[in-house]
Amino acid sequence: MAKRPDALRRNCYLTKSINKICVVGLGYIGLPTAAVLANHGVQVIGLDVNSDIIETINRGQIHIVEPELGIMVHNEVKAGRLSATLDAEPAQAFIIAVPTPLMANHQPDLSYIKLAAKTIAPVLEKNNLVILESTSPVGTTEKLAEWLAEERNDLSFPQQKGELSDIQIAHCPERVLPGHVVKELVNNSRIIGGMTSRCGVRAAALYKIFVKGKCLLTKARIAELAKLTENSYRDVNIAFANELSLICDKLDINVWELIQMANQHPRVNILQPGPGVGGHCIAVDPWFIVDSAPKESRLIKTAREVNDFKPKHVIDKVRSKASKFKNPVIACLGLTFKADIDDLRGSPCLDIVSQLAEQTNAQVLTVEPHIGNLPETLEALPNVQLASLERALTESDIILLLVNHQSFLNIDRSLLQEKIVIDTRGILK
Repeated sequence: MAKRPDALRRNCYLTKSINKICVVGLGYIGLPTAAVLANHGVQVIGLDVNSDIIETINRGQIHIVEPELGIMVHNEVKAGRLSATLDAEPAQAFIIAVPTPLMANHQPDLSYIKLAAKTIAPVLEKNNLVILESTSPVGTTEKLAEWLAEERNDLSFPQQKGELSDIQIAHCPERVLPGHVVKELVNNSRIIGGMTSRCGVRAAALYKIFVKGKCLLTKARIAELAKLTENSYRDVNIAFANELSLICDKLDINVWELIQMANQHPRVNILQPGPGVGGHCIAVDPWFIVDSAPKESRLIKTAREVNDFKPKHVIDKVRSKASKFKNPVIACLGLTFKADIDDLRGSPCLDIVSQLAEQTNAQVLTVEPHIGNLPETLEALPNVQLASLERALTESDIILLLVNHQSFLNIDRSLLQEKIVIDTRGILK
């Protein structure tokens, strides 16, 4: 049986190449995504609300630290395939990669996504594709579709016309590791959740422009929960390690040696404890699940509470040691939320340093080799300074290691002999 003409037209459009994409939000995910797409021959417009970011990118420079990204952005801007703007422009596809932070009550803040929807809505055209990459609570992709529909009643959306909608909408969460973003964007598999089958197929066609991994098609709600599940799994396992560290402190046991011994079991793989959990994903995403299903997510909530408590435990431990000195000097090694990056987002180290400065009479010397200036919250504290590692080791009474940066691994152990050392990462053995 011959296909109907309208079906032929739809199939033709699904396979049509996308040659102009707008990436909304030029942060740690949006900018690398824009650069990689441009590197694969696509015309990319980056959209952001920060004029400094726009100017930096249009000069062929970057405002974040990420291996391989700087040279790629420089080359693609120079080639004319990548540019940035404050104003939305028409495109064939829109990728939204804006923040989804937590509010004070642990509820998700979707205002950035809503603003993105209102920003791109005026330039949407029939057969456009809109992809939400921002990590989101279940149902957010549907809310995005509703916000767009409110702005454009002249177009139809998946919740209105299903497979026949004018605009296709999908969710495809990012799944990359800071410090390896460019490589993982290309090599990792992607979960693609379409609001309809057609939405999913069109989104998969876009990602196949640059993704070498699998493009796994599913429903939008499953894609949303999959990302939250991945990070909640990590959070629960980290909480187990952090709780072990609390138990070991009480029982005067070396937690690092304990974990090393326990991990000799062929089916045991305990993670390493730390001063808490930070970043824009693991410390945030589990609360999205708790917010959606509070009665059913008891373990996930408890893990969050354990990990959120760990910085207080570290602070109390240091305060106890500092009370033995009249005018203590505390060296805090590391501020970022993980090793060997410049990313301070959600880092428990920031809270630990600020609380120590506010709750003691100590001078606090912070050592962070990946930033040039203290963040404003710490810069405002008169007894906090950004110092060199050499100065911190020489002048301090207490050394608090918070981040296992490579530059800290080779510290001369003889410099620690007269110091009180509190090692939250187990590297100064």
